[in-house]
Amino acid sequence: MPHLSIVTAALLLGTLLATAHAADTRQPVEMPTPMREHMLANMRDHLTALGEIQTELAKGKYNQAADIAEQRIGMSSLQSHGASHMAPYMPKAMQDIGTNMHRAASRFARTAQEAAIGNDLPRALDALGELTQQCVACHASFKLK
Repeated sequence: MPHLSIVTAALLLGTLLATAHAADTRQPVEMPTPMREHMLANMRDHLTALGEIQTELAKGKYNQAADIAEQRIGMSSLQSHGASHMAPYMPKAMQDIGTNMHRAASRFARTAQEAAIGNDLPRALDALGELTQQCVACHASFKLK
């Protein structure tokens, strides 16, 4: 699968937002209210974490960006997000995208740490784009009811 840069991911997200007024073909996903609220809170925290990651990368603080990604979005965050309790309410495709997102965040964390050695921002941004691509894929395919 080709890698998306952060710019490409942003353009894709912009395109999705521009077509928001078109027919909504996303699959609705029903959850009990407490689970829905928990998932929405997790997604808002993921978005906040992505912003913090970008801020740290802009400052050249690759290791800090890596820590945020791993602790808040990566595989290390699954227990704190209650992933095992949420999964039964998600369609299999949504579960797969979520797993891919958490794995991409952990890969980004490793890549950012490696990129710190040579101050390789493009490499870190490419890995961040892969993570963002998973967010876009899920939001383009599913909506909570």
